[in-house]
Amino acid sequence: QVQVVESGGDLVQPGGSLRLSCAASGFPFSMYAMSWYRQAPGKERDLVMTITSAGDSTTYVDSVKGRFSIFRDNAKSQVYLQMNSLKFTDTAMYYCCAEIGAYNYFGRGTQVTVSS
Repeated sequence: QVQVVESGGDLVQPGGSLRLSCAASGFPFSMYAMSWYRQAPGKERDLVMTITSAGDSTTYVDSVKGRFSIFRDNAKSQVYLQMNSLKFTDTAMYYCCAEIGAYNYFGRGTQVTVSS
């Protein structure tokens, strides 16, 4: 069965950095796009970035452009979200998503809190 498990969330000060990891299993990882979403308290879940099977990335949230990057390691079946220059507004639950055909498979999320 498809599983994605996020890790790496933490409490960090503004301006700090974090790297989130997502371990995927149950499907041929290298063949599918992977995404990171985030959901702030009281808000909807937003698509942040996507990386295709070929390694091309797209950013969907203007406020993270130039600060966040997504990359994948197909040998390890993992996808990462590198977050730099973190802001208070980046505080959210971050979710990894495997885009397999018509279905999106989400993990349980990892909490990122930016606070001084």
